[in-house]
Amino acid sequence: MYQVTPSGTLTSLYSFCAAGDSQCAVGGDLEAGLVQASNGNFYGTTAFGGAYNIVGYGGGTIFELTPSGTLKTLHSFCTEINGGGYCADGAIPSAGLVEAANGVLYGATSFGGLNGGGTIFKITQSGKLTTLYNFCNAPSCGNDQPSPNDGFYPVAGLIQATNGDLYGTTSAGGANRGVQINGGTVFKITPGGKLTTLYSFCAQTNCADGLNPQAPLLQASNGNLYGTTGLDGANGHGTIFEISLTGKFTTLYSFCAQANCTDGALGGNPSAVQAPLIQATDGNLYGTTNFGGNTTSGVNTNGYGTIYEITPSGSFTTLYTFCTLSGCPDSASPVGGLIQDTNGTFYGTTSGGESSSYGTVFSLSEDLGPFVKTQPAYAAVGKAVTILGTGLTGTTSVTFNGTAATFTVVSSSEITTTVPTGATPGYVTVTTPSGTLTSNVPFLLSTALIPTTTSLASSQNPSTFGQAVTFTAVVGSGAGAPPNGETVSFMKGSTILGTGTLTGGVASFTTSTLHVGTSAIKAVYGTDAYFKGSTSSIVDQIVE
Repeated sequence: MYQVTPSGTLTSLYSFCAAGDSQCAVGGDLEAGLVQASNGNFYGTTAFGGAYNIVGYGGGTIFELTPSGTLKTLHSFCTEINGGGYCADGAIPSAGLVEAANGVLYGATSFGGLNGGGTIFKITQSGKLTTLYNFCNAPSCGNDQPSPNDGFYPVAGLIQATNGDLYGTTSAGGANRGVQINGGTVFKITPGGKLTTLYSFCAQTNCADGLNPQAPLLQASNGNLYGTTGLDGANGHGTIFEISLTGKFTTLYSFCAQANCTDGALGGNPSAVQAPLIQATDGNLYGTTNFGGNTTSGVNTNGYGTIYEITPSGSFTTLYTFCTLSGCPDSASPVGGLIQDTNGTFYGTTSGGESSSYGTVFSLSEDLGPFVKTQPAYAAVGKAVTILGTGLTGTTSVTFNGTAATFTVVSSSEITTTVPTGATPGYVTVTTPSGTLTSNVPFLLSTALIPTTTSLASSQNPSTFGQAVTFTAVVGSGAGAPPNGETVSFMKGSTILGTGTLTGGVASFTTSTLHVGTSAIKAVYGTDAYFKGSTSSIVDQIVE
């Protein structure tokens, strides 16, 4: 494990399976990233080794790492082999961890458990592990009464949505694939362990909706979840999908839609690594593919991956193709996805190319501005919060939706504070010598959503038949406007006349098709991840 500055200075923090650790007792084979918890330390998993590797059952570990590089093993998997020959507490946690709002870490093991299909677990920061759910990779299993219809082999990490529940995927099984390896599901599990399967892949003809999801989900600001599959889809090379918290599923994009897969591809085999999506401060989604891309230069003949952008509604753009120059000086195959630093720039890694066989750390600028980010994303009054940013030295003010908070500047990139008395849900702002920075998402004090109001106005009332009339909706709340890029529906009764996209809390729609007479028009803003929905008062549009 290492740290690297935005300018490129790299420092190694810890080396696994070092000399003297021939049995890899601390674990090895890191397949997921780290998560920084609210206590400032990092937590992660290894997919191999551990204390029980000595007896031939190396099921992996969960560890804690301080920012200075001190490592502590919290749990070694495979503490017990059950009657079925499985590691009873799970094995091979290839997924990363997530810290929930209750301060507990949640994760998954890809294999093992009581039924051999993997587990969902929680673990305290002190190391107490509890198995919440055992997946089943057989026609039927007696434990927890699951079946392969619930999926099995969860290789991706969990996320906690703003409603407090956890969401994830399995890479195999499901109602449409049974005990087959290629399949998969999207599921919800409560912090207490109640699991609900929301969607089983291959529900469409020829599996046009995709198979084998292996990347963590993303909850976008509109409240819906986004993810990728590595197999099938309309073109056989994976998909990008959207699913609501209640299970409404939409395939947004199928990779290899362009000739020679110039738009990228996600491999086409069950072992293909899938990078997670992120949502940037412009509201769009960004990700990487580890195969495909523009090969017309004669250099990139195999397709070494791309960086892409896709809007929440599905408009796709390829931003960069790797290995377009001889020798691949930019390396190839970005399997780890992107992060957006608080300076606005994207960062990522490649796994290797031709002459650069060991990979790189790269940055990509889309000219997005700086912001601040809170850890955790919501907390009650009086609770500790860390604010991450850029250029924070000399900060003079920190506010939670306008309520001032006491704070300590730890470094140029970190501020510690507590949620102040009287704070209300909304954006966190930090005033620095170079300007005011705003949090990328609203800060919530609980799982309760922020109320909104919607107003509606007409550009011409009355109007004449055939005349263009513009309806303008303004959506706001005491916490400010909802995120840009969200949709407002303009309705006549139960009929949607059209939609508008919010910019700064304002959306508009123009029509010239209203009939003579009076039409009752209203604007409806739907609930998202942070803001409650609201409906405007009726505007009686008179057409003469």
